[in-house]
Amino acid sequence: MANRGEIARRVFATCRLVGIETVAVYSDADADAPHVTEADYAVHLSGNTAESTYLRGDLIIAAAKRAGVNAIHPGDGGLAEDPGFAAEVADAGMIWVGPPAKTLGTVQDKIETKAMVAEAGVPVLPTLTDPAEITDFPVLIKPATGQGGQGMRVVRDPVTLAEAISSTRQETGDTVFCEPYVENVRHIEVPIIADAHGAVVPFGERECSVQRRYQKIIEETPSPAVDPALREELCRAAIIAVRAIGFVGAGAVEFLLDEHGDFWFLELTPTLQVEHAVTECVSGYDLVRLQLLVAEGGSLPMPGPPPIRGHAIEVRICAEDPAYAWLPASGTLHRFAVPDVAGSFRPLPQPGLRLDAGVMDGTVVGVFHDSTLAKLVAWAPTRQEAARMLASALTRTQLHGVVSNRDLLVRVLRHQAFRIGDVDTGFLDRHPEVFAPLLSSVDAVRISCLAAALAGAAARRATAPVLQSLPSGWRNVPSGSQTAVYDGPAGPVEVGYRMNRHGELAGWWVRAVDPEELDLAGLGQAPTLDDHPPTVVVHADGGRVDLDVNGIRLSLKVHRVGDISYVDSPEGSVTLRELSRFPLPAPETTEGSLIAPLPGAVRRVLVVPGQRVRAGELLLTLEAMKLEHPVHAPSAGVVASLPVQPGAEVDTGELLAVLDPE
Repeated sequence: MANRGEIARRVFATCRLVGIETVAVYSDADADAPHVTEADYAVHLSGNTAESTYLRGDLIIAAAKRAGVNAIHPGDGGLAEDPGFAAEVADAGMIWVGPPAKTLGTVQDKIETKAMVAEAGVPVLPTLTDPAEITDFPVLIKPATGQGGQGMRVVRDPVTLAEAISSTRQETGDTVFCEPYVENVRHIEVPIIADAHGAVVPFGERECSVQRRYQKIIEETPSPAVDPALREELCRAAIIAVRAIGFVGAGAVEFLLDEHGDFWFLELTPTLQVEHAVTECVSGYDLVRLQLLVAEGGSLPMPGPPPIRGHAIEVRICAEDPAYAWLPASGTLHRFAVPDVAGSFRPLPQPGLRLDAGVMDGTVVGVFHDSTLAKLVAWAPTRQEAARMLASALTRTQLHGVVSNRDLLVRVLRHQAFRIGDVDTGFLDRHPEVFAPLLSSVDAVRISCLAAALAGAAARRATAPVLQSLPSGWRNVPSGSQTAVYDGPAGPVEVGYRMNRHGELAGWWVRAVDPEELDLAGLGQAPTLDDHPPTVVVHADGGRVDLDVNGIRLSLKVHRVGDISYVDSPEGSVTLRELSRFPLPAPETTEGSLIAPLPGAVRRVLVVPGQRVRAGELLLTLEAMKLEHPVHAPSAGVVASLPVQPGAEVDTGELLAVLDPE
């Protein structure tokens, strides 16, 4: 298997079913990854980055020879679209589970592919390679061989065209072309499998319009915008495109669909796609098994498109912060638990939840690969049921230790526009409200703070035998207040409570505090308690707190790691970091210092010391999790210091540059 993570585990699951032994490759960082332990054999590739391990075709082929492998599956990205690697696999006498190298070479060139498909009669948008030809705006700039939306830019006026084209060329090192940018358009794709005997089978269509940075985060099938007649047109166009290119294997023909039902060919992705799980759920077919069958020279077992059963929706759970420009997140995943999962890595036998994950409790999420942690799929008889089931499961998921897009996904699934199928590629731009924290209720945050304090006290009693005989939360005097200070969703708060002689909650409070006053002796004095509903502690231990709030019972799970408490409840998830009452002073930094917001590698440096820059001007970029992140000047000034160079690896908080502001 020439890949890692979730897709490697997905392929291994089918191989076990059909009796094929598996071999994994792994980097230094992935030594304990789930895909390594689940393989029959594993070969180490020295290094951490994808460029030094999983994208090194020579190392993977050497590993395959060492393990006696006779076939290589490339997964759904990376080397899967590399014609050179496909040719090397064939030259080494191994079966390549994918389209032939010659076909990959054709598909890799988007300009050539569009020309071939257009000649076959499939609608395409005009392709413009000379900037002088561009007279109508907006246009979309694209690299000719790019993947995953890298380098794509929308240009709305001729003034910024040249700069945008230059930026895309610098970012991708590729030939650039432009095409008209169609507003309010949907991203629709038709998954297909073609065998070497002339059969081409489409599997309906998938809606992939909810995207960030031109990358999909929610996919579903069937599309709410496609009726049977349009589905037939799309599938017919997909078959024509596949045959025009001479494609064999599994892939997807991607289209843009406007509000009038007109569509245009976008590209042909020559791999099993990340979102293949939704197709498996509604069709009942194992697409990896069909891939293996075609690679062995077999014929497809179905005479035509399989019927669509029910509705499936998939979300990509990613380690990133939507509120901060999708900044990738890293760290240890202390807990990852999704409730009521019916299956993993294979089509579901009946409606329910499917989890395809590349992580587990204790997985260290680094910055060397993309940010996807897992895919969660709901399959139900109707779209409404699938969306509701998926949103509920996400809300109840315990995801501790790494910031994720989970809350945003829940908000999208429950948004009225999504529920009625009113989506397109601009959905997130049109609905900024989905970026708000999932917990909008102040009372919900307060209840979580109280639960964290009660669980913390119970945990301390469990480790202190002298206190075990005392009532819950009680120390020396029944009127004494128990307090803690947490850094919560809206900043530092003090939470406190008082217990009576019977171990019952006599009162509690949560109030915002000034970080600069955390060392004042006044903290711990009980404020007015009238603004909180009557609350009864039904149960409290170190991992669970049950509260009766104003006559309604609520169970909250509390998972403490170090000084951080993760509180999960039907109200959502809250992360609270306990603060010291006497915090150490923060280290001083030079005025105008620009600090790395995440660990990564410096990709481009666009300024030099002594250069005068404008506010908002791009200074440099960092690459992390296969995405480029810009660092802009916060104000006009002069670059006083620039301690980093392209290729340098930096950690969070490391100095990138110093500006003398004007």
